Amino acid sequence: MVMNVSNVLSAYRQADGAGLGIKDSSMLAPVDQKGDTFSDALSDFLGDAVQSIKNSEEMAAKGAVGKADLQDVILAVSNAEVMMQTVTSIRDKVISAYQEVIRTSI
Repeated sequence: MVMNVSNVLSAYRQADGAGLGIKDSSMLAPVDQKGDTFSDALSDFLGDAVQSIKNSEEMAAKGAVGKADLQDVILAVSNAEVMMQTVTSIRDKVISAYQEVIRTSI
C-alpha cells in the first residue's frame, strides 16, 4: 500500500493532538510541494532507466544493419545493463525495508 507523505504527516499531527507524546513538531513541517519528493526522484530515475533501455535497443538495431559504430552499440548496451542492475538493487532494498517494517511490532 502506497501512502502520500502528506497523509502520513497529517496522521502524526492528529496523534500529537491526541496526546500521544510527539514532542518535536519541527519534524512535522509541511512537505515542500515543488516536486522534490522521493517519489518524484524515483520516477525520474525510472524514466531515465527506460530511456536508456530504449536507446540501447535502438543502437543495437542500428548496429545490426551496419548504421552504428560497434563501440556506440556496446556503450549503449552497457549503460542499459548498469541501469537495470541499479533498478534491481533498488527494488531489492525497498522490498527488504518493507519486510522489516512489517516485522516491526507496534
